[in-house]
Formats: sequence, structure tokens, C-alpha cells
Amino acid sequence: MSIEIKNLTKNFGNVTALDNVSLSFENNKIYGLLGRNGAGKSTLLNIITNRVFKTSGEILIDNEKHEENDNAISKIYLMSEKTLYPRDMKIKDIFKWSKRFYPDFDTERAYELSKMFELNTNKKVKALSTGFTSIFKLIIALCVNTPYVFLDEPVLGLDANNRELFYKLLIEKYSEKPFTVIISTHLIEEISSFIENAIIIDSGKVIVNTTREELLQSGYSVSGKICDVNNYISDKEIIGEDTFGGLKTAYVMGKPDTDISENLEVTSMDLQKLFVKLTNTKEVK
Repeated sequence: MSIEIKNLTKNFGNVTALDNVSLSFENNKIYGLLGRNGAGKSTLLNIITNRVFKTSGEILIDNEKHEENDNAISKIYLMSEKTLYPRDMKIKDIFKWSKRFYPDFDTERAYELSKMFELNTNKKVKALSTGFTSIFKLIIALCVNTPYVFLDEPVLGLDANNRELFYKLLIEKYSEKPFTVIISTHLIEEISSFIENAIIIDSGKVIVNTTREELLQSGYSVSGKICDVNNYISDKEIIGEDTFGGLKTAYVMGKPDTDISENLEVTSMDLQKLFVKLTNTKEVK
């Protein structure tokens, strides 16, 4: 089982939102779909779910073409920034209709999660704050039980406590019964610890498609006294630096020296620093 994307292009007039994109989402993995604003992430997800039509290319969902194919599309749930539910509908009624459209929707679990997030299911969509609007859509995503779940900026408007609760519930669900999750987000550090594969899109093109481990192994961070760090990095490719008092951390591309000084501490690369480097044409210091 997988979603195969082959030579996908999408033009909006003279603007190319996606440029000959080819990639696959394999079964039972957690993907981080990363990119700057306007990179093409949301366009890609909307095309896969048949909300936006492609200009050219092909998409196969479990070897079936996705266009005008209810069986293929029924395997996917997309939570997007846009709220497509009727504004005058109550949350409890949305749960009811979700069960009609997605037979495996777990209504009992949806009410359990509503209590955890303190969501009033008698409220109408239009009465919800930005945070609670995200919460009710996340609850549906956690309960819909489709093989593929796409989360486009899932924690928009959520405070730190609710973001942490969502990530905890997502990992618990995935651990109990794995499924394919694609998370498109700007909060890279929040998902860096549990994504398995990273896909980075820049200006409509896929520039990185690899495992999280392989991506992080492309660089490292080195910490110590400012003078010691400066001496070490003098001939290295640096993508960022942080200074705290008399201590400094530098983010370096490549592999660490085998004879590095014992006064320096070497740790794995910071994913967000690496992302900035890969998606910024200007030199990052």
C-alpha cells in the first residue's frame, strides 16, 4: 500500500506551484512535509485529495488512479487550515455525519477526546475560537481511521499544552495501530523527534526526500567555549551559531573531525537550522 506521485505539475496561470514532483508515501510511516510559505505543500495535499486538479502527472492510491475515484479518495482524510464544515452545524452533528462518510469513524473515541481537550460538542462551528476549531478537526483526524491521514498545519492556534496533548495522542494511536501520517507544518522542532521521513519542498520542487536519520547525519553541532569553537569552525561550513555568555554552539555541515578537542562537545544536527540552510538562497550566519 502506498501513494505514488509521478511527475506532478500544477500551474496557476503563469505561476508554477508544483514542478514535476515525484515521490511516494509508503504504508505505516510518519512523514514530515516541510517547506516555506508558498512552497507548494498545501497544493500537493489538495491535489492528492482531489480538492484541486493537477495540470499534468499521475497519482496512484494503492495502485488506483485517484481522480474521480471514490474508493481511492475514501482511504484519505485531509485536515487543512480551511474549515469546510457548515458553520451552523454543531460539533456533535459533525461527528454523526463523519460516521456516515467514514464508516470506521470512532464516535465514542471522539467524545473521549472532546473531554480531554475540553471541547463543548454542543457548540456550533462558527462559535469556536481558532484553537478549538483546530481541536475539533484534529479529533476527527484522530478518529476517522483511514489508512492515510494528512495534517496541514494541524496545531494552528493551539497553546503549548494542547499541542503536547495532540502529539501524545497521535503517537499513542500510531503505536497501537500504525497508519500513514503526513504532517505539513512550520513548527519543525515540535515534530523532529518522531517523524520517520522528511520531505522538503522549495519553490514547487522536492529538494530533500530521505529518512530523518540520514538528513540529520548531513551535519552536526559543536559546543564549548567561544574561543575553542571559533578555532574549530574556522575552515568549516557553518549554517548557524548561538552564543550564551562565554559559551557557543555552531551548526556545521559535513562530518566532525576524528581528532576533535575534548574541550568541545559534538551532538546531532538541529533539524530547523538545517531546514533554513536548505531553503534559503542567502547565506545564514
